[in-house]
Amino acid sequence: MRGGLRYLIALIIAGFSLITYYCKRSTNEVTGEVQHVDMTTDQEIALGLQAAPEMAQQYGGLHPDRQAAARVEEIGQQLVRSTKAGQTPYKFQFHLLADESTINAFALPGGQIFITAGLLKSLRTEGQVAGVLAHEIGHVVGRHSAEQVAKSSLTQGLTGAAAIAIYDPERPSTAAAAAATAMVAKLVTMRFGRQDELESDQLAVDFTSQAGYDPRAMIQVMEILEKAGGESRTPEFMSTHPNPGNRIGELQKDIAAQFPQGLPSGLKE
Repeated sequence: MRGGLRYLIALIIAGFSLITYYCKRSTNEVTGEVQHVDMTTDQEIALGLQAAPEMAQQYGGLHPDRQAAARVEEIGQQLVRSTKAGQTPYKFQFHLLADESTINAFALPGGQIFITAGLLKSLRTEGQVAGVLAHEIGHVVGRHSAEQVAKSSLTQGLTGAAAIAIYDPERPSTAAAAAATAMVAKLVTMRFGRQDELESDQLAVDFTSQAGYDPRAMIQVMEILEKAGGESRTPEFMSTHPNPGNRIGELQKDIAAQFPQGLPSGLKE
């Protein structure tokens, strides 16, 4: 393919990707943030419901302890009822996974939220459980999955355009440059993931306190996660999750900003 034609095709692909991404704008009713998403809330809900069984299976299915599972659901629904999450169209369900060894919690689009038995048994108070679930609710109402889909489509389009523009069949070394471009795109996406985690932490501070829980329990959760990670943690730069130690500082700032006169009394730990 001649160089001029390659560049023209690359420009068309890049331009289409940028226009498609930036033309799809909406304001998040919970956060007030202007977002670029190309999914409706109904599509998010359908996607989450479709993916939930497979995701649960990856962690050994649902936990057989119905009492513990019901308590997780109860805490989660209390958070939803007490906050703006309950005013959204999302259909929240909270699931306890059977995996006893993995320490994890995650949210699917539309309101399907999971916590592993491994993480649950590491938590010492109801407030800590509420903090984890509130963080995952934050991902849902923040529409982070929908944002990631849109951003992924954009980065894939731009990466493809760059690969076409720099490829030269007479100079195979340009393939290495294309691979480097792909890595840059991946790191950009990872950065977005870290920002989402910090926004969900901030929302968790709001949601836990509104539901009557002490938001400082989130700091205790980070301390638990940091201890569990030990020396095997992935460096923050190459991870979608910020280092728990760094998140503690951000949580302290969030709590101080929301309660400049100090936390009210009577919050549940």
